[in-house]
Amino acid sequence: MANGLHNPLEWIRLIRTNIRRLVILIVGGVVLLAGVAMLVLPGPGIVVIIAGLAILAKEFTWAERTLDKAKEQASKATSKVKGTRFLKRKP
Repeated sequence: MANGLHNPLEWIRLIRTNIRRLVILIVGGVVLLAGVAMLVLPGPGIVVIIAGLAILAKEFTWAERTLDKAKEQASKATSKVKGTRFLKRKP
């Protein structure tokens, strides 16, 4: 047997771990794709993309790195918007 999986409990643990990863991949992928679609369709695309990445980051390091970059870009954008002064119209 491969990888020393002689005990049935080890097989169950391996299957449960892989099913969990598969479910996270499917749910996170669907949410991420819905967010990408919302970039051109009505809806909060950026928020849904970040939610999809957060789901995927539970299991995948590439998604965690991408989520960190997205958070950094979002904080830069909010600080830029907060720093912008709008001209007020005089009545």
